[in-house]
Amino acid sequence: MAAGWKRVRQAAGEASRQVGRSVSAAGRASVRAGRGTGRTAARAGRGAVGGTRRAGRAARRLTHAQGADRTGLGQLIELTAAHSAGDALVTAALAGTLFKLPVNEARGQVALYLLITMIPFVVVAPFVGPVLDRFRSGRRFVMAGTLFGRGLLCFAMAAAIVPGDVFTIFPAALAVLVLSKAYNVSRAAIMPSVLPADIALVTANARVALFALVAAGVAVPIGAGASAWLGAEWVLRGATVLFLLQGVLAVRLPRHVDSPDLEGLDEEGGDRPHRWRTMLNVGPVVAEAMYANVAVRVYSGFLLFYLLFLVQDRNLPGLPPTVAVAVLAVAAGAGGLAGTAVASWVRNHSPQVIVLATLAVTTAITVLAAVVFQMWSAVAVALVAAFAQGLGKLALDAIVQREIGEEVRSSTFGVVEAFLQIAWVLGGLVGLWLSLFASGSAGLAAMAAVLAGSLGWLLFRRRGRVRDVEARVEAARGTSPAASPAPDDARTGNGSAHSGRSAHTDAWGRPRPAGTTTVVARHADPPTEKRTRPLTNPHG
Repeated sequence: MAAGWKRVRQAAGEASRQVGRSVSAAGRASVRAGRGTGRTAARAGRGAVGGTRRAGRAARRLTHAQGADRTGLGQLIELTAAHSAGDALVTAALAGTLFKLPVNEARGQVALYLLITMIPFVVVAPFVGPVLDRFRSGRRFVMAGTLFGRGLLCFAMAAAIVPGDVFTIFPAALAVLVLSKAYNVSRAAIMPSVLPADIALVTANARVALFALVAAGVAVPIGAGASAWLGAEWVLRGATVLFLLQGVLAVRLPRHVDSPDLEGLDEEGGDRPHRWRTMLNVGPVVAEAMYANVAVRVYSGFLLFYLLFLVQDRNLPGLPPTVAVAVLAVAAGAGGLAGTAVASWVRNHSPQVIVLATLAVTTAITVLAAVVFQMWSAVAVALVAAFAQGLGKLALDAIVQREIGEEVRSSTFGVVEAFLQIAWVLGGLVGLWLSLFASGSAGLAAMAAVLAGSLGWLLFRRRGRVRDVEARVEAARGTSPAASPAPDDARTGNGSAHSGRSAHTDAWGRPRPAGTTTVVARHADPPTEKRTRPLTNPHG
């Protein structure tokens, strides 16, 4: 018996030693696995940090290329990209609360959504633009103020989104949109101040827009994922920090961004234009570009809601509704990105020609789609409309920056933005209405007629203006044989918005007082000198 118990104890001891050795081996294996995982995570972290640094250095080289680091354009591009990322985070956070497009709801609610989007622009045009013009000597601080204000509003929305306080969220969201448009207006107004000598205005605007689109495209999925995982309030808190940091960066922009106030004009009188008349009378070149962009923007708004409801009502065969909406959205995004990319390659082309060319291409594609209407023709018109909208808007910005003086530039941009948004809303309302009873080809045929009429009217006006300028040049040559030939801008009508006016009238067609000089017109070049660059930055 004793021998049996002894063998049992030995077997138990051996088993316990085996278990101990197994546990020890498992522990060593887990330690080795943990170390391996730690080393892998460390390598992945170092790779991610290295990749981020390399991407940051590459982005810095692109934003600061061609002298943009000396003039402040590079800093402005980075600031605008961060601003676009902040707006994307706010949109992702509020997507399920306020800004979700009610595709599956009644058309009346969609119309209400369209009308609500007009509110910020109605505020920007008559109030924000003149305020920015009045404080143009402190534009850095105005831009910083819009960013700081959005940061505080995002913090307030983060506190109100959990209890569902709509009376706080809704006004704050509209205020964020107003401040965002104020920043865009101010940014567009200061662009000539940071323009390097080797970059055209259209190219500079395209570079800013391209980085803004990329930043927004990166921020939207991040914001949507963080909103689903952590909650929309944490995304808004992150946007708060981002906007506050951007405000600090805005203050650190170069000092020459601030335009000094024009002295002596108020005392002398007679040369400062009436602000409201100036905003409505911007000159024939700016007006021509704005009308062309209005036509394209009406078409873009029409196309978005018209095709959307055609897909919803299953009047656009070829793909399932969900897939069709996704394909149309991808086509529109690709078109907008392509328009921004092409704008950076057309530095040697006139912005006026670019604007009219975008309208002509849009008209031609719409006519073809109306004749052969199917899913892929709808995708083609969605892509071309987004392309024309992006490229035409960048060219319009360059024209305003070149033709309009600093004292009313922000006001002009405010009016332009308001007109374009109103045109988009009207086009959307027309699309909603026509989607009730018109087939796809009929609606596109109607819009093709509108676009063709707009293009013909603009070409007719342009030709009349060119003939008028040529007649004035010939008359001047006849009365003054020794007069030097007119510059190319005057002969072609592609120069200043006030080209062809008399030397005794100001930029708005009023008699010019003796001994005064205009501050809005940009005709400082001698008549015999060909203006290859209408505007360059003295700091470049």
